[in-house]
Amino acid sequence: FEFEKFAAGTMDVANALAKLTKDGATTIIGGGDSVAAVEKAKVADQMSHISTGGGASLELLEGKVLPGVADRMSHISTG
Repeated sequence: FEFEKFAAGTMDVANALAKLTKDGATTIIGGGDSVAAVEKAKVADQMSHISTGGGASLELLEGKVLPGVADRMSHISTG
């Protein structure tokens, strides 16, 4: 999914994220290529959360309200 000359760096980042998760950090992988990278490095199961919605993940991190989440939240009882 990427140029071979960059693959080692990608695997290093994936493994570093896995170590950070083990050390207590929250790691969120968002988007198809990022998900593919942690899967290829065989560390996907070591991440805190994996989302295939790259654009939606970025919007959520920006603090935007996602329509699907807003809809579900409107159905949660507060009582």
